[in-house]
Amino acid sequence: MKVIKFGGSSIATPERVRLVSELVKSGLDATCPIRAVVFSAFGGVTDDLIALSTKAAEGDDSYKNDLASVLKRQTDALIELVPSSRQSATQMQIKLWSNDLEDVLNGVFLVGELSHRCLDFIMSFGELFSSYIIAQSLGGDVDQVEFLDARCVIKTNDCFGNGVVDMQESARLIKQHFDRHPGLQVVTGFIASTKNNDTITLGRGGSDYTAAIMASALDAESIEIWTDVDGLMTADPRKVPKAFSQPVVSYSEAMELSHFGAKVIYPPTMQPALDKQIPIIIKNTLNPQFEGTEVLEQNESATGMITGISSIESISLLRVQGSGMVGVAGISSRLFGALARETISVILITQASSEHTICFAVKPEFSEAAANCLREEFALEMASKVIDDIFIEHELSILSVVGENMRQAPGVASKVFGALGSNGVNIVAIAQGSSELNISCVVQRKNEVKALRALHEEFFFPDRKALHLFLVGPGLIGNALLRQIQSQSARLLEEHEHEVKLIGLCNSKKMLFYFFGIAIQDYQNRLEAGTSFADISEFVEQMKSFNLPNSVFVDCTAADLVTTHYCGILQSSISIVTPNKKAQSASFRAFAELRRCSARRGVHFLYETSVGAGLPVISTLNDLLKSGDEIHRIEAVLSGTLSYIFNSFDEQ
Repeated sequence: MKVIKFGGSSIATPERVRLVSELVKSGLDATCPIRAVVFSAFGGVTDDLIALSTKAAEGDDSYKNDLASVLKRQTDALIELVPSSRQSATQMQIKLWSNDLEDVLNGVFLVGELSHRCLDFIMSFGELFSSYIIAQSLGGDVDQVEFLDARCVIKTNDCFGNGVVDMQESARLIKQHFDRHPGLQVVTGFIASTKNNDTITLGRGGSDYTAAIMASALDAESIEIWTDVDGLMTADPRKVPKAFSQPVVSYSEAMELSHFGAKVIYPPTMQPALDKQIPIIIKNTLNPQFEGTEVLEQNESATGMITGISSIESISLLRVQGSGMVGVAGISSRLFGALARETISVILITQASSEHTICFAVKPEFSEAAANCLREEFALEMASKVIDDIFIEHELSILSVVGENMRQAPGVASKVFGALGSNGVNIVAIAQGSSELNISCVVQRKNEVKALRALHEEFFFPDRKALHLFLVGPGLIGNALLRQIQSQSARLLEEHEHEVKLIGLCNSKKMLFYFFGIAIQDYQNRLEAGTSFADISEFVEQMKSFNLPNSVFVDCTAADLVTTHYCGILQSSISIVTPNKKAQSASFRAFAELRRCSARRGVHFLYETSVGAGLPVISTLNDLLKSGDEIHRIEAVLSGTLSYIFNSFDEQ
């Protein structure tokens, strides 16, 4: 038998609930039948409950309108999903819970305080509502369906907001309940109770954990987690369009990926499954025929160097440094002990071997509290100037490259740093454990998506390069270039594995951008129909803001104004290709500065002659220089007319 879980996105609407109900019914008679189904709250309800609770605590009585909307959503779902014969009894239970929720929120409003304990109680109603309504809905079609409030069988400590489960006691209660109730159990995810029977939550994403706890206690054959993506992806498909599903990953890989931002599965879910060697299968509710991802003890089928790349979009980095830390025992213990006392979780740690500096990452909302508790802990050392004041850097992201095949594989770090460096992404901090299971980098938040795409391309499509083209001046030369790209695109992809995407386009009147690529065959009509008027400064700034890897700016104009932006473009790690002779024929100092900019940023500044019939003289000279030749003098007749006349002379 198996335990399955459906997330909030899978039951966000009554239509999706019906789809889920069909999946449950079809699984009851399978070779490996379903024993328990765990549900999250209806999509978005938990966030709504948190938001209105905060409003109530702040004395904002508009929370009542928000609460009315949440309760109406439950009632609407009940009416649409539950058979008429069961609606009266179901409405009675929902009304009782609604009254309890209204009462506690009114108390929060009057007192002006929202404790973790109180918030857990408020959030629990999301799962109670959804699971009870769906249980009653299934009960009209399936024999022996029972609603199970997980608070009756899962016990934790009293760490509200993220309860630590008492596995032994919970397993005893779960077995006892299931022995007495042979029917299908519809279980509330996310919630549990303390030994004093106070309501507590298992952390955001805790419904996955609920399913794993149930499966472990029942010795299930598998755990199925149904979500809205095709399993565990190589990266977040919303940020990396080329991301694809991995058929198999290991428990440790899944744990690392989920810790660093892959929200498909909640990290603590892995441990109960690992203890009993229960496979976890991640599937897509909207694409149920797709096999999804299977999480096993070992990923023996992996062939690539890495399994996936994940990220935490927003973190703050704190730095503790000073001469008083060098060679002094107990500094780290005091530092992390102080954070632990304030229940501040550390996401990433890095320390130089000199012991002069310790850096660590936390969620932004905890950064000031972390800094203050450390100032208090090291007040004496700071007063003596042997430890500096705590430095906080905001607007950062963490990227993590994960894979068991990284172990003992040389060159992984160089590929990471090379891909980021060549795309102008600066690394603020680095961490790698001796397990070699992941390499984590801290980068500027504005570079997160660019870095993810660069790394994904480097590791999963190393021979294929996606060039993101921004072209100014689609006149005679520009149009010819675009038509050539269009006619040769298939060959470029097949023979050279280069994919050219036209992202931005600007002529003398209009400009056009499309993040996923402008269709070249129709670019003229789309440009004419555009509503953005041409402005080269705005075009360049927009191009920079896209922050795409392997970006190329093509200047097919003859305008001085465009060349004034060259240096800024190169400094943004964007290559330039141009037939515009203005920059190359300006002062040598300005030209040399452009060359220095391109060299410093590791990008290209490519051009050719635009005299002498456009013969490729520059590339020929470069080839001579690269092969060791020295150019002493250049002689040429650069006028086509004079060349014709001189060629017509004879000896007489």
